[in-house]
Amino acid sequence: MGERKASKDGDRKVGRRALLIGGTAAAVGSAVLARDELARLWWRVPGVEKPREEGEVDFTGARWVAASDANWRRADRPDDYGIDMVIIHVTQGSFDSAVKVFQDPEHGAAAHYIVRKDGHITQMIRELDVAYHAGNRDYNERSVGIEHEGFVDRPQDLTDDMYEASARLTARICARYDIPVDREHIIGHVEVPGTDHTDPGEHWDWDRYMKLVRAARTAPA
Repeated sequence: MGERKASKDGDRKVGRRALLIGGTAAAVGSAVLARDELARLWWRVPGVEKPREEGEVDFTGARWVAASDANWRRADRPDDYGIDMVIIHVTQGSFDSAVKVFQDPEHGAAAHYIVRKDGHITQMIRELDVAYHAGNRDYNERSVGIEHEGFVDRPQDLTDDMYEASARLTARICARYDIPVDREHIIGHVEVPGTDHTDPGEHWDWDRYMKLVRAARTAPA
């Protein structure tokens, strides 16, 4: 989540102008652009989106608590936007405060998951959908965001239970979307281009975390 209130990262809900972009692009001879936009908007056509059930989670054992719909954009990933990245955040606050701000429509940001210090995982946005978490529209569209309870300057907040639970979650996400388990595809918020956030901070043990993710990725289901 970082050190200050996040923005909507240039994301916007698709409106009438966006629905017209295919025709406009075709009119100027840009068939590729039109085709791309129409592919990304196909789920708006009645009856074609994937079935959804209220309270459904993507990670077994996670608890569902819905974020405000002002803090994410409905999509149908990976069919309209491919997922090839996991972005690691630290909340800069308590678990409860993170849930509260992600439910606040004025906050303008939310991640898919929050991992608590005791390893409990809450999902607030479906992986199908684009969460406003990265501060970069392209990275939002192609990633799953995971928040971790705590502060970047408090290494004691990064508990064993948190690392292990988060690693299992990241491993499952990587398996689901065939994401390579490496530091090019599992990154920190600080590494997202164009952002001014510092999380997960210098105390986040990347070597330890990546070992845990690899172990979880290869462990029997």
